[in-house]
Amino acid sequence: MKTITISHLEGIYAICEDKDQKYYAIEISELPKGAAPGDVLQVNETEGTLTVDKEATLAKKNKKKKA
Repeated sequence: MKTITISHLEGIYAICEDKDQKYYAIEISELPKGAAPGDVLQVNETEGTLTVDKEATLAKKNKKKKA
């Protein structure tokens, strides 16, 4: 399963980045309800689904606060 982070919103797209700094444009309508910039998403490529990884999102936000 791939992990990406929502970097920012641009028009109808959410610009997301993976760990290799590759960027993806995903239509906002395809995001899980309530997803926002800074959220970490789990991509299930087999099923074609996106889910917010709440634990990873919280860990990432806490890491930024400490930095």
